[in-house]
Amino acid sequence: MIGLVRNAVSIGVMALASQAGAQDVETGAELYRHYCATCHGIDATGYGPMAGVLVIQPVDLTKLTGEDGVFPTARVVARIDGRDPLVSHGSPMPVYGPYFDGQDTSMKTPEGQPILTSQPIVDLVAYLQTLQGQ
Repeated sequence: MIGLVRNAVSIGVMALASQAGAQDVETGAELYRHYCATCHGIDATGYGPMAGVLVIQPVDLTKLTGEDGVFPTARVVARIDGRDPLVSHGSPMPVYGPYFDGQDTSMKTPEGQPILTSQPIVDLVAYLQTLQGQ
């Protein structure tokens, strides 16, 4: 009986681990177009239609990877989910932050540090990573 319980627990842990951090770039692209392009631009270079009215101009999201070639996963997640707020238009960025809540999961930084976040943010970060160096 104990062996059966251990096997069931192992299978459950493996299933959870396989789900954690699964990235969907297509979903991330859709989220970007719907929630981010208004400020950051459809090409993610920071020149969206709302950029002109913002106190702090949107960054070029195609240049997030530093000179060391490492994508700043933790910083990007914290900015999107509001842990690192940016007030550029009278309210914290992102204006749409609540839409990224729910569907808790985790992802890892390039250094292997786990980050608790939501599946929409995992997908959005996966998309942003594809834009680097464009």
